[in-house]
Amino acid sequence: MVRARRVEAHSLAADWDALVTLADAPYTVTARGNGEAHVRQEYPAEEVVESAAARVRPLLLEGDACSYLKALAAVGYFCRNRPHDTQWVKAARAEWRTRTDSNAPREGGYQVMIGDDAAGWTAELDDRKLATAWIYGDVVHHDTDLLEEADPFGLSERFRAAVPLVASVMVMAIELLNYIRALHTDSLLGLPAELFEREVVLTSTCWEQVMRVFAAPVGTPALADALSPFSEHWTPWSGSAVLRHADD
Repeated sequence: MVRARRVEAHSLAADWDALVTLADAPYTVTARGNGEAHVRQEYPAEEVVESAAARVRPLLLEGDACSYLKALAAVGYFCRNRPHDTQWVKAARAEWRTRTDSNAPREGGYQVMIGDDAAGWTAELDDRKLATAWIYGDVVHHDTDLLEEADPFGLSERFRAAVPLVASVMVMAIELLNYIRALHTDSLLGLPAELFEREVVLTSTCWEQVMRVFAAPVGTPALADALSPFSEHWTPWSGSAVLRHADD
């Protein structure tokens, strides 16, 4: 719930239609008239997708407390007597498996095949394995086995495969979040309102506070805790100078 709200707050999700389109791996094909065709794909900057991948990563791991499948199972439990909702949960689970499980059968996707005539070697990987190599090899981990397998295809090919996967995970997470919101509105879940209101992303990284400042001679023991009173060694600071960090 909280993780999905953090995903929803990412800049890639600001334009919902664009995010859904990105999940479908958009491309354009232009015929050149000589038997060739020009294929173009344009994706967001890697740094943007990388931050999105970091936000969705816990949803991908079934062992994590906030994994997508665990959340979906919980929704399924509360909706077990509602046929329409049960059907939605089953469809969502099937779509998740199809998009994220490298061993699940599917009708879409693509295979990349490369070879070297001089050296006499060939290699091939599908887009899901290439995407996994980017996420867990290049970004949130440094899985050497995945990188070794996908290295011949290059970073660009791994990233190209990963973008639609990250976008599709974002779409499914936000759709589940909205489904949970609807069930909560119908009083089916009994979730605390705080989950829907808790701060999940920082909107400002500038900190300003008004406070009382005390000073004490070097060597004076620090306070035991936040509620301990100041001893007589601590006196209010009444200076008029602007204090700055030593490196400024």
